[in-house]
Amino acid sequence: MKYIIASVLAGAMAFNASADDKVIVPDSTGFKFTDVKVVKTTPVRDQNQSGTCWCFSTNTFLEEEMMRKGEKPVDLSEMYIVRHCYLDKARKYVRMDGKVNFSEGGAAHDVPYVIEMYGALPEEAYPGLNYGEEKHVHGELSSVLKAYLDAVIRVPDRRLSTAWEKGFNAILDAYFGEVPETFVYEGKTYTPKSFAESLSIKPDDYIEVTSFTHHPFYKPFALEVADNWLWGAMQNVPLDEMKAIVDNALDNGYPVAWGADVSEGGFKWRKGYAVMPVEKGAKDLTGTELSRWVQLSDKDRQDERYDIKGPVEEITVTQESRQEMFDRKETTDDHGMVIVGKAVDQKGNKYYKVQNSWDTNQLYDGYFYVSEPYFLAKTMDIMVHKDAVPSAIASKFKN
Repeated sequence: MKYIIASVLAGAMAFNASADDKVIVPDSTGFKFTDVKVVKTTPVRDQNQSGTCWCFSTNTFLEEEMMRKGEKPVDLSEMYIVRHCYLDKARKYVRMDGKVNFSEGGAAHDVPYVIEMYGALPEEAYPGLNYGEEKHVHGELSSVLKAYLDAVIRVPDRRLSTAWEKGFNAILDAYFGEVPETFVYEGKTYTPKSFAESLSIKPDDYIEVTSFTHHPFYKPFALEVADNWLWGAMQNVPLDEMKAIVDNALDNGYPVAWGADVSEGGFKWRKGYAVMPVEKGAKDLTGTELSRWVQLSDKDRQDERYDIKGPVEEITVTQESRQEMFDRKETTDDHGMVIVGKAVDQKGNKYYKVQNSWDTNQLYDGYFYVSEPYFLAKTMDIMVHKDAVPSAIASKFKN
């Protein structure tokens, strides 16, 4: 996902937020949020300095799906999923002579893909911390893997050796640890495949949805972002129907995996909210205020636009404006999270409550509130259980 959450930048952003020791006092933000509907949630996780938000968020989403079904959730290993994605990305990178993306990033559909292809492990069986750190730090690992593959694709011996995959796996073993052939979980012995089969999570039960006009509605397409290395297809629906799917899911107790752009000035992680304020202009200003405004630098104007002290007037998002933001790279593939509820502020404006994977040392203990305009403008895609899609919308889907 520009995945700040699915790139090194994601890890850096998460780390910077964690490193900020400034305490945010709730009343100082100017917002007062009231939860209206919240689904059952698992604990907030910490991806730390890794660009693996796509895996942390989707694992959390699937664990909360277990809770929705009345089951005890299993803490799934993120690094087992990440490891298998690295290997399959590497194979594609080599086959494509390095002409595709190879990075830490990914998409929500990578997780059910790995579960179906290779199985799953609980966190306790495969924490993936085999390199002297207590939390995930992947800068060195990702650099080493990329350098290794770039040496391989030069094909210095005129054809590839039969050893390059073994060498690649040896790097993954060194950093993550070897994958156990069998392991014991709650008194039973499993393989990764048999463990996945023991879970109530069935990959075919989940669907990804997006909303863009450069492809026909109600037909799937592979969203053209670098971290969609699987070229996974998403159903394409009008913007109001994408929102209707999210609302229907939450109203009926389903969590929603959410991929979005978090690079906007109105995304205030430490303060616990994300909004899309309108831009100020001559029509909005009179007298001395206008005189002061026109003398500000472009940077100062941007700073003032995002100097938010409570609920603000937000932009109106249309299908067309959303598409333009995507086409002009104003909306990019940054981060994976989980939408877990609905809320309102003190003026009745509507928000979605979102669970993040940047630890809990933040105003709302790892959760934040996203305004409806922000959601409409900056959503890349969502993943939900197929049963969470209103039947009137699902009936329009074509293969």
